[in-house]
Amino acid sequence: MRKISIIYAGNMKEHYFKEAVREYAKRLSADFKIDSIEIKEEQGQNLEQNLEKEADKILLRLAKLGKFNRPAFKIVLDREGGRLSSERFAALLYGERAIHAPCVAFIIGSSHGLADRVKKSADFRLSFSDMTFPHSLFRVMLMEQIYRACMIEKGGAYHK
Repeated sequence: MRKISIIYAGNMKEHYFKEAVREYAKRLSADFKIDSIEIKEEQGQNLEQNLEKEADKILLRLAKLGKFNRPAFKIVLDREGGRLSSERFAALLYGERAIHAPCVAFIIGSSHGLADRVKKSADFRLSFSDMTFPHSLFRVMLMEQIYRACMIEKGGAYHK
C-alpha cells in the first residue's frame, strides 16, 4: 500500500472540514495510507523567523518520511507553482518518481506561506489557483483531488 503524508501548519478547528477529510481518507484507504502531520503555526512578531521555525519542523518531518536512502516525493502547495488538470495531477501522483518513493508528501504552509528553503526542497510545486483559500478548506480540496486522481487511474466514473 502506498503512503501519502500531508504536512500542514496550523490546526483544523471546524468539525465539518475534519469530517470531509476523514471521508476522503476512508475512500482512499484501499489504495493509500493517509497520514496527516500537523505542525504548530508560529505566532511571533517576526514573520521571517516564524517561517524559518516552521521550515525546520517541516524539513525534519520530511526527512523522517524517507526509507533506505530514498527520500519522499515532495509536492509543495504554492500559489507560484505549476497548475495541472486533474488528469495531469493523476499522472504526477501515479508517475514513476512518485510510485518508487517510499511516500508522497504534500506540504501546505501556514497562513503566511512557506520559507523558500521548503519550496526549493520540492520535487514539484503545485498551484491550485491564484486565489487564497482557508487552510482547512484547502486540505479538503487536496483530499478530493487525490481521490479524483485515484479514480482517474482506476478508470472510475467519479471523474466524469
